[in-house]
Amino acid sequence: MDSLIRIMPCLDMQNGRVVKGVHFVDIKDAGDPVACAAEYSKAGADELALLDITATVEGRATMLDVVRQVAAATTVPFTVGGGISDLITAEAVLRAGADRVSISSAAYRKPDLIGELVKNLGPDRVTVAIDVDRNENMPSGYEVYIDGGRTATGTDAVEWAKKIDHAGVKVILPTSKTGDGSRAGYDLPVIKAIKNAVSAEVVASGGAGKLEHFYEAVQAGATILLAASIFHFGIINIFDLKQYLAGRGINVK
Repeated sequence: MDSLIRIMPCLDMQNGRVVKGVHFVDIKDAGDPVACAAEYSKAGADELALLDITATVEGRATMLDVVRQVAAATTVPFTVGGGISDLITAEAVLRAGADRVSISSAAYRKPDLIGELVKNLGPDRVTVAIDVDRNENMPSGYEVYIDGGRTATGTDAVEWAKKIDHAGVKVILPTSKTGDGSRAGYDLPVIKAIKNAVSAEVVASGGAGKLEHFYEAVQAGATILLAASIFHFGIINIFDLKQYLAGRGINVK
C-alpha cells in the first residue's frame, strides 16, 4: 500500500447542526459544526467533510456562514457539499474557506457541470459523491440515487463513476445506503468495483463501526476513510485508528 491513507470525519449538517442518521433517515443531533471541526483538527483528522444534507431537497445553497466559521476554526483541508449546483455557488463556497466542493445530485442532473467545475476550479478542488444502493438488475449490482438518497435513477453506479472519472475529477465519494450509519462495515464490493474502474481516489463512506472496517476498506481500494457517528459519539478516536492501521502496515499520516 503506497498511497497515503487519510482519515476524514464527516459532519452532516441540518439546520446548522451536526446530525447523524441510519440508512439516510432516523436523524439524531451530534453537536455544533464549528466546535466539532475544531475538535477533529486537534484529534488528528487529515481532512473534514461538511455536508449540508437537506440543501438540495430544500432547493437552497449551502450555509456560507457555517463554512466561514469552520474555516476559521480548523487547521485541516475540508470539503463542502450540499446545494452546490453551479459554478457561482461552488466559487462562493471556496471563497468562504472550503478547500474542495462536493457535488452529487447536480452532477447527475447536469453532467456538463463536472467538467465546468474541473476546468474553472482545478481538478483538485472538485469531488463527486455518488449515493448508491444495491440493485441486482444493474450490471454492477449497484444503482445511483440522488436527492440525498431519496430518488432512484436507473443508472448503474460503476458506469456513472467512469463518466465522472473521464471528466478529470480526482476524488469520487460513493456512499452506500445499505451501510450508512449501520456500523456493520463499509459496503466493500462497491468500493472495489468503482476503484477497479477509475483512476480517481475513492473515499470509503457509510458503515464504519470498528477498527477492522477501516482496514477492510483500504484493502478494497479506498485511500480516504470517511466516518461520522463512531467519531461523533466517541466510539473510536482518530489517534487509536491511525495506530491500528500503522500496525497493519498501512501508510497513514
